[in-house]
Amino acid sequence: MRIPLIVAALAVVSACSPSVPDSAAGVGFDDYSQYHAKQQARAVAQTGATPLPPAGAVSNETTTTTPTPSVTTPLSAMTTTATATATQTTPAGESADLAAETQAALAATRRNSGQTPLEANPNNPPPQTVTSSTGISTENDFEAVGNARSIESDAELLARNRAQYQVVQPTSLPARTGDVGPNIVDYALSTRHPIGTKVHTRIGINKAARYEKNCAKYASADRAQKDFLAKGGPRRDRLSLDPDGDGYACNWNPEPFRKAVAG
Repeated sequence: MRIPLIVAALAVVSACSPSVPDSAAGVGFDDYSQYHAKQQARAVAQTGATPLPPAGAVSNETTTTTPTPSVTTPLSAMTTTATATATQTTPAGESADLAAETQAALAATRRNSGQTPLEANPNNPPPQTVTSSTGISTENDFEAVGNARSIESDAELLARNRAQYQVVQPTSLPARTGDVGPNIVDYALSTRHPIGTKVHTRIGINKAARYEKNCAKYASADRAQKDFLAKGGPRRDRLSLDPDGDGYACNWNPEPFRKAVAG
């Protein structure tokens, strides 16, 4: 009696429970190509747009490519082709001007070196090597030197050089002729006191102004010193070139001459 009641109760519960949908159905579980086709059809029906091709589809359009000129194409042929193309796309007057400018440029290029321009072609012969008419020196080539010279020839050359050798004997320095004036080098070596040391008495007024004016007349202190010695210096200073009485006119310095002799 209990078993039939339990079976009847289970039947009632199962009838009242909602049905479970099929988990295998739906967008994510159908075949993707079919789903994509349905989506495309729905979009076309709603907007009238052209459907997009599916992923991975290959276009059936044909492509055309412009042939690239070969490396071996002569420059003149390329120029003729470019001129012809320009003629097709430009008016007659402009194409004639373009062709004339191209030909003028090519002619100027040829006149530049006096030779026809070398076309870029791997089949061209290699350039000729330019060498000197005398060639490269072989003085460092032992084999070449050994073939050109020998011990006997070197001995003859040495003998000829010895025969031409002359020993020049030293002679005394020539004496000076005429009056060349005082020698400032001799005067520098005959003195020992430094610049500014008063050795000689100077009498006069406005000596500083006369000193600046008269020293400005000489191009160098050496010339002023030479003229100072020629006019009675260092004892007398007729030109007012040595107002401090040190015997050196216009700040002339005898020290460089002394150092030159001392070494």
